[in-house]
Amino acid sequence: MPVNQSIWKIGNTPEKLPTSSLTNENELEEMICNDIGILNEEWLPIGRQVTTEHGGHLDILAIDEYGNLILIELKKNKTPREVVTQAIDYASWIKEINLTTLASIYKNSREKLHSSYESLDKALLANFNKVFSEEEINGSHQIVIVASSLDLSTERIVKYLSDYEIPINIVFFDVFKDGDNRYISRAWFIDPVKTQEHANLLKDSSDRVTWNKEYYVSFGHNMGRNWEDARKYGFISAGGGRWYSQTLNQLSEGVRVWVNIPRTGYVGVGIVEETAMIAKDFKVAVNNKMVPILNAPLELNEKDKEGFLKKYANDEERAEYFVRVNWIKDVPIKQAVKQMGFFGNQNSVCKPKVSDWIFTVDTLKKKWGIN
Repeated sequence: MPVNQSIWKIGNTPEKLPTSSLTNENELEEMICNDIGILNEEWLPIGRQVTTEHGGHLDILAIDEYGNLILIELKKNKTPREVVTQAIDYASWIKEINLTTLASIYKNSREKLHSSYESLDKALLANFNKVFSEEEINGSHQIVIVASSLDLSTERIVKYLSDYEIPINIVFFDVFKDGDNRYISRAWFIDPVKTQEHANLLKDSSDRVTWNKEYYVSFGHNMGRNWEDARKYGFISAGGGRWYSQTLNQLSEGVRVWVNIPRTGYVGVGIVEETAMIAKDFKVAVNNKMVPILNAPLELNEKDKEGFLKKYANDEERAEYFVRVNWIKDVPIKQAVKQMGFFGNQNSVCKPKVSDWIFTVDTLKKKWGIN
């Protein structure tokens, strides 16, 4: 069904803002290139108006911290079905390109992206604090179609492809005005977490193995949370938006989790004792007394505690969510285990079905002496 968005100005009598429009769709493309956070703060634009070897022109090419590519195509003057067909055609080309080609794409797009970084390596290092190897690049990709509206037939096509685990999604934008100000709102057609999971499956398709019932956890240390707090009080957490916190709901009591700090290494393994709960309801033991995590002494600096934990404590969308864990083994960050070939993923929680995951778990079991 069509996605309709509206905005009301808060007051004694809510005032519905009238709709407006962009000057043209190039204006939206410019905004996305200037701030990819409009779509996802974890992505980096590396190409704009990219000419494919088939003669097409891909609107925006982005990359995430794991080297996976995101193909972003604006509807512009194309017919609804044409934009889907064209995006899939571009994806068939994208899946074959390598690091050298990506570096060339970035070089040719640098001015159009308004990037201050001289090379792709420097841009990746500045944004993700790492330099990618050839093996880490383009293990997966996803398609994002940007539109103000699409016909029902096209929406059915996209949903059908998604239902069969093709990583494709639509993001709808609407523009509103309030006096001389204009505002833009965004709505995803399919939950973007689901699309990311499909992209992971695409990456794993040539290397599928039976899931070993062990869960991977990505812990965002120094991103509104601190690993030493997690060790001390026995928890994992995620928040700042449903994209990050929703996957915690996969964890049930009794399952085993292996915790990785992105770009740092694996730091712990434990058994889930309680399912996910919002920050304001989560309590920890302090001096043999259970107190709210919001009032517990934390390594988390006061600025983050006040600005992240407490500010959004009652906001179900942006709040931090906690899962209680009984640690079997946990180590300080300086002792994090990192090795070439270890599994990594940007989702807060996932169920890996690849040999890299089996290798990771087996290696950590030996390293930490765990059955």
